[in-house]
Amino acid sequence: MAYKPSTYDPYDFANRRHIGPSPAEMEEMLKVVGAPSLEALIDETVPANIRSKTALDWEPMSEHAVLEKLRGVGAKNKVMTSLIGQGYYGTVTPPAIQRNILENPAWYTAYTPYQPEIAQGRLEALLNYQTMVADLTGLPVANASLLDEATAAAEAMTMAERASKSKARAFFVDENLHPQVKGVIRTRAVPFGIEIVEGAPETVVPDQVFGAIFQYPGTYGHVRDFTDLIAKLHDARALAVVATDLLALCLLKEPGAMGADIAVGSAQRFGVPMGYGGPHAAFMSCTDALKRTMPGRLVGVSVDARGNRAYRLALQTREQHIRREKATSNVCTAQALLAVMASFYAVFHGPVGLRAIAERVHFNTVRLRDALLNAGADVQPSAFFDTITVRVGVGQQGIMAAARHRGINLRKVGRDRVGISCDELTDEGVIARVLDAFGITEPAPKEVDLGFPEDMLRQTEYLTHPVFHMNRAESEMMRYMRRLSDRDLALDRAMIPLGSCTMKLNAAAEMMPITWPEFNTLHPFAPRNQAEGYAEVISDLTAKLCQVTGYDAFSMQPNSGAQGEYAGLMTIRAYHHARGDDGRDLCLIPMSAHGTNPASAHMAGMQVVPVATAPNGDIDIEDFAKKADEAGDRLAACMITYPSTHGVFEETVTKVCEITHAHGGQVYIDGANMNALVGLVRPGDVGGDVSHLNLHKTFSIPHGGGGPGMGPIGVKAHLAPFLPGDPEVAQGENPGPVTAAPFGSASILLISWAYCLMMGGKGLTQATRVAILNANYIAASLKAEYPILFMGNRGRVAHECILDTRPFAEAGITVDDIAKRLIDNGFHAPTMSFPVPGTLMVEPTESETKFELDRFITALHAIRAEIRDVEDGKLAAEESPLHFAPHTVEDLVSDWGRAYSREQGCFPPGAFRVDKYWPPVGRVDNVWGDRNLTCICPPVEAYAAD
Repeated sequence: MAYKPSTYDPYDFANRRHIGPSPAEMEEMLKVVGAPSLEALIDETVPANIRSKTALDWEPMSEHAVLEKLRGVGAKNKVMTSLIGQGYYGTVTPPAIQRNILENPAWYTAYTPYQPEIAQGRLEALLNYQTMVADLTGLPVANASLLDEATAAAEAMTMAERASKSKARAFFVDENLHPQVKGVIRTRAVPFGIEIVEGAPETVVPDQVFGAIFQYPGTYGHVRDFTDLIAKLHDARALAVVATDLLALCLLKEPGAMGADIAVGSAQRFGVPMGYGGPHAAFMSCTDALKRTMPGRLVGVSVDARGNRAYRLALQTREQHIRREKATSNVCTAQALLAVMASFYAVFHGPVGLRAIAERVHFNTVRLRDALLNAGADVQPSAFFDTITVRVGVGQQGIMAAARHRGINLRKVGRDRVGISCDELTDEGVIARVLDAFGITEPAPKEVDLGFPEDMLRQTEYLTHPVFHMNRAESEMMRYMRRLSDRDLALDRAMIPLGSCTMKLNAAAEMMPITWPEFNTLHPFAPRNQAEGYAEVISDLTAKLCQVTGYDAFSMQPNSGAQGEYAGLMTIRAYHHARGDDGRDLCLIPMSAHGTNPASAHMAGMQVVPVATAPNGDIDIEDFAKKADEAGDRLAACMITYPSTHGVFEETVTKVCEITHAHGGQVYIDGANMNALVGLVRPGDVGGDVSHLNLHKTFSIPHGGGGPGMGPIGVKAHLAPFLPGDPEVAQGENPGPVTAAPFGSASILLISWAYCLMMGGKGLTQATRVAILNANYIAASLKAEYPILFMGNRGRVAHECILDTRPFAEAGITVDDIAKRLIDNGFHAPTMSFPVPGTLMVEPTESETKFELDRFITALHAIRAEIRDVEDGKLAAEESPLHFAPHTVEDLVSDWGRAYSREQGCFPPGAFRVDKYWPPVGRVDNVWGDRNLTCICPPVEAYAAD
């Protein structure tokens, strides 16, 4: 008998690693769903008239083959020492932080801490970050990070406009601001009708502006005290923003001491590699009077049900999903993972270590300056921290070329100057190579004085909290990181079934290249011929995304989904204006849309016209047509999500597009639910003109506890000339840059590219099919106990389903109770109260196995039984385990005295017994936290009281 070799391929990443259910499990699930085959289920779910006629055609690669390919591509980048500065610097990532944070799935697979009981670890790390920023900037309140320095500066401008008592409509921009920051500020200002006035700081006319932003130190190195200018602005009822550098503030007088109202900047040089532009955590801090107008997330201190200290996101009423078109910001994500890294960098070094690093950077710059002066060079400015400029006349190109020949990138400043920015990696060898490029053979002097006046030295202490004074033995650091991660529930522990958030596998092989020096040491403004590897990655990823979506061009600049929405609408705006349609300013948005949609439209200068939702959850097509007719020549765009936010494939989507186009508008299709489309439906074929893709959802970039993300936008050919502009290139008809770096957070594009390569076209399509199967399996398994709120015309859901928990309110059980009880079962709750208040939106993704899905289903069945006990009068709602959830170890060992057993409370069905996840705190009191707002690490006495 002839031997028959196995057909099993252990290197088939799509089917053996990424997709959870095995073929045999899928057959069992299809029986529950009531479909004869997976293809039959897809036929019943996705309308035939929108199905793609072209299959995704590239072949998959094994993990080891992809890593080998990435090594080859990375070798095409040139690893240089970049002293370009401009907000990006070489830094040392302590190996303990790289291994235990950046490369640890307990940190990078976590979701935004909207469920604080299971996010105490990352919330503490983010509180450390806020404390670090507040201390160093000298302002009492800081947020938990923003997308990049340019975004933070633009947000500060609009924040100043809201808070200022001045009637002026102009904003002053220091000519010494980094160029890319100026570019994003200008882009943001246009739709709001804000006039930008640029000039030297001393030329500001306080009573003619509502605010001003100064760079400190300046982009060309200048260090100056803005105290007097800020006082004059305050006299005119205007606000002052200072864009600053955290490392410099370890030596220099802090913005708070100058009277600044707001400080912004980047924490990149606190241990986060440049990565060709990102991701990096931006920071913002402000005076206490402004804290309730601050955009982004704010971690606050509260208490749990037992009165123990607990952390949570504070002031949630500022979130755009609540304020919608009245929102002043569309900030939805942050850079949590990178903020955590930066905070641990500060914990790792402490104030003494940070000051020592700052001194080393500064004195190396002074030594370089003095060596150049001794050789007769013209060096500016006279007061600086880490950056100097050298006037070299016609020798500019020659000196820069000589430096590149020695492995050094310098900055081109104007036509006759060269900029040099020292950093943490600058050593004797680097200094010698720089001097050699100038033809100087004498070594730099060893003994030097301060490079700025002594009265600019910082006089205040910083990082005084005990967390920054830990024993810095690596063993202690490692254990602190472990303790915090153990308090959290991330994808490495359990399914996170969040609707609209697509918490899927972030494969280890996809993550590995981001720590390779071939990719993570590149400066975003290095010469393009040094980034040929990145160019290949971006080009091929763009081509694949075009094939997936049916669009003709992509911009990789937006570094979040909300930023992508904004960029797409600004592209539409620029297109209309180029055609003379300046009056098109209305945007139709369904009531069910993501909260960032109306906020983004408002930021792009459009007025939002809400469109009603039909009883079955679809867009009310009659109301849509009516609103489009009423808009007429003012119709700029419509924004829709497909499949809908309600988790169904609306069959009228092409009609919506036709109506919009008939009135001269453009169709924006939100890519939040792209995980239900890849390989099956192309938004560009349905009628979309522009879409953003959440690469941190559909294309496997991890959420990182609330960021990083990428939200590139795809457009049809007619919109391509109006895509966001390069921050370093003069703008044509495009709206200008929307983020600081030309390709946004470029380094994490490697993750999505690796994902596409390993999955192949067929694998991506199969992932979509299985995502739909998993969602329908959950819906079919739970519909008898939890009504499924919206289903398609043939009784199917897309990749997510909404469980209606509102009927339980009659028994006194809230959606919060169910969410917190799921923690006891070892699960993160689904998305709560969106898009329908009082409901749970579940998205299992394709990555979850049948075992995990069944565990989740078991948990929800058990919860329904507990609700029934309340409904039947067996115990009151306030006596139910749902009311006391989640249960902690402290609950387990304390006096019990409850109407249910310890077993039922602490070990409900679905929970692991040996590997059970124990939340570190009980239910958090949100109201207490907002009434007693504390957004920095509590004082020592609070810790002593524990």
